[in-house]
Amino acid sequence: MKSAGLMSRLALAGAVLASGGAPIALALEPYAVVGDAIPRPLGDLSGNPARGAALVRDRERGNCLICHQGTDATEPFQGTIGPPFAGVGARLDAGQIRLRLVDASLLNPQTVMPPYFRTENLHDVAPAYRGKPALSAQEIEDVVSYLASLKTF
Repeated sequence: MKSAGLMSRLALAGAVLASGGAPIALALEPYAVVGDAIPRPLGDLSGNPARGAALVRDRERGNCLICHQGTDATEPFQGTIGPPFAGVGARLDAGQIRLRLVDASLLNPQTVMPPYFRTENLHDVAPAYRGKPALSAQEIEDVVSYLASLKTF
């Protein structure tokens, strides 16, 4: 039996081939905002904190450390624009973290936090990335799982 993630990637590969390699829009998993959170995991997926930690440190995929200070002091060039990650799991629950990753502008329209799971109303998006979220639903859940585990300051 194939996993949902593999099935999604196979469907995407088939759609790209069918489109002649042109960028295509992806259907994003639906979610509901309740208060200041998205309480249910995207696509009912389970996150993996180790994969989430790798995405947070990845300077090409998540690129979180460009704005945030992580928990590893040896990681070079960490940001100070956003709040530090230490203790984020004590300050926010998983649903609150999820909403901030999906689209923080739903809470604060003036935020500088990029939407990682939105494809509409974005500016200056390279053609290869148009219609695609910055992170997949699985990647969002992995990062949520990792950040929610950071309980100490």
